[in-house]
Amino acid sequence: MRTPLFRGTKRWGLLGTCLLLSSILLSACGENSPSILNTYGPVAHSESYVFWVILVIASIVFVGVEGMLLYSIFKFRERPGMPHPRQNHGNLKIEIIWTIVPMIVLFVVLFFTVQGLLQVAPENQPTDKPVINVEAYGHQWWWEFYYPDYKITTADSLHIPAGSTIHVDLYSNNVIHSFWVPALTGKTDLIPGHHNQKWFQADQNAVGKTFLGICAEYCGTQHGNMRFEVVVDDNNQFQTWISTQQQAAATPAGGLAAQGATLFASQCTSCHGIVGVDLKPNQGQQNQYGYNDPEKTCDLPNSSCLIGPNLTHFGSRHLIAGGVLAYDANSPACNPDNPNLLKECGLAQWLNDPQGVKPGNDMAINQLTPDQIKELVAYLESLK
Repeated sequence: MRTPLFRGTKRWGLLGTCLLLSSILLSACGENSPSILNTYGPVAHSESYVFWVILVIASIVFVGVEGMLLYSIFKFRERPGMPHPRQNHGNLKIEIIWTIVPMIVLFVVLFFTVQGLLQVAPENQPTDKPVINVEAYGHQWWWEFYYPDYKITTADSLHIPAGSTIHVDLYSNNVIHSFWVPALTGKTDLIPGHHNQKWFQADQNAVGKTFLGICAEYCGTQHGNMRFEVVVDDNNQFQTWISTQQQAAATPAGGLAAQGATLFASQCTSCHGIVGVDLKPNQGQQNQYGYNDPEKTCDLPNSSCLIGPNLTHFGSRHLIAGGVLAYDANSPACNPDNPNLLKECGLAQWLNDPQGVKPGNDMAINQLTPDQIKELVAYLESLK
């Protein structure tokens, strides 16, 4: 008997396809990848439970249907001399069964889905825990977080205390974004002209952990680089962080940092704010960023609307421009004396060519010299 042509090719092709699909699947299993299955809060627990219920029901249906299909294929396959199979067209009993059973399955799925929606609905926000109010703004393409009770603003970094209820008001003054922290809470859209809100909590076992948040709604070419981090503290750590954030920025005593402060004041204050430089302490979000109307859009003259992040305590953050670059003020790579500063320091790369790093962002900057970049890096990383 001749060996079928291309038999070896087909076998290796099938093996290669399986390996490729497996690598794609396993590439999503990194330690830092966000997951709705590794949850640290009641809202995420509830949503994960709905996922598992639907997955189990879908798996039972899949196995049942495929099992019956395979059984029928082998049991009733055509053989020589077999009579034509009996036709069941118009069998009322069978038609009732295959109508009622799927309907029951769908109602079970609907029950658990509606139950999950009610558990996480804004109107069912718990009242037995302290509440931390946060306003989240989706920009192009970065996140701004304002704590109205404390009069502080951060960018791309949301600090919360474990055990408290985090109430988030969601705003966008450009396009639709979507706030999602898979380990803590599900997706909620930020819609221009529409006020959405949500709540979530972090368990005590989340203290000391940092969770990745992302924009889950396509919002432009840099949608994939619109990330933020949620840092979970215990109550004492959170209060310490709050008191630190409420302080005005430190004034450099001299050196490169002082030169950077002068450069910042002359070139950067039209877009960025720093408390103690061009913003008043405890002034509040409305006067600083021009969000005066109910939709939180900037309705002040263009010169009064700060379109860039508040940088008062920039040196304590770890993300730049929605997570497109990482930053650590304590890293040797961002030491202004580093001869490879422009290659190794994310902040220096950003200052050198923001449009090259993240095309289409709102940051317009005059070309800086290497010495000016060193000065700004020294100043910004001093803002702890």
